Amino acid sequence: MATRLLLSLLSLLLCLSAQAQLRQAPEPELRTLLQRTVAQADSFQDRFEAEVWLLDMSTRLRRYIPDAQERLELLRLVHREANKAGLRPDLVVALIHTESHFDRFAISSVGAQGMMQVMPFWKAELGRPQDNLTDNATNLRYGCTILSFYLRKENGNLSRALARYNGSLGKQDYPGKVIGFWHDFWYVKP
Repeated sequence: MATRLLLSLLSLLLCLSAQAQLRQAPEPELRTLLQRTVAQADSFQDRFEAEVWLLDMSTRLRRYIPDAQERLELLRLVHREANKAGLRPDLVVALIHTESHFDRFAISSVGAQGMMQVMPFWKAELGRPQDNLTDNATNLRYGCTILSFYLRKENGNLSRALARYNGSLGKQDYPGKVIGFWHDFWYVKP
């Protein structure tokens, strides 16, 4: 019996070793791109944290944004703007997934624009009519600031803040969808 168990373990180890050899090293182009993105990622505490988060989230985002450079640039911007606003970057990614499905040119039936679906009236409110809400950096700055404000206004109640963001305060469909995407696809353990 012990011999059989030992043979099974040895066989398993050989299979795992073979699988490890079949894995390919990251493509040189992706490695270079990731290194350049990490070097520009000023919102991370250290380089290791940047590499881990960007690679993990880039892998998850690949099915929505096939271009690696576009993915990494978006993730760097999300991380920067979320941190400036005091938000979790993975939550912001979940909100983008819900709002626009990662389409920077998305326009809703009520006129909200960009990845975070920001209403254009905010440009007039801020006296910045020249701002382009389909520009990811601009859209993320507006969207993260708005969500952060609503989160403070609702004393940290995420469901109510998300409902305010969506203009559906009192309803749970939208907050449930964002939180569901967050937990099912984007959540990163702190």
